[in-house]
Amino acid sequence: MKKIINISENFITLGQLLKHADIISSGGMAKWYLSEHVVYVDGELEQRRGKKVYHGSIVELEDGTQLIVKYQLCEN
Repeated sequence: MKKIINISENFITLGQLLKHADIISSGGMAKWYLSEHVVYVDGELEQRRGKKVYHGSIVELEDGTQLIVKYQLCEN
């Protein structure tokens, strides 16, 4: 399954991304989640919740879900 995650900043941390995508319920769960589950960022195994994820990055979860990060300028 592919899921587009829109961000309004230049980057988002992996922990924030997981919360934004409703994979985890709180930012505090990110460290636990990454220690218990296989997560790839752009094809490389990643366990750091503070890893910066940018526009165009693909985060792959062990269940096959792909989170595709897209930058979207917010207009006020």
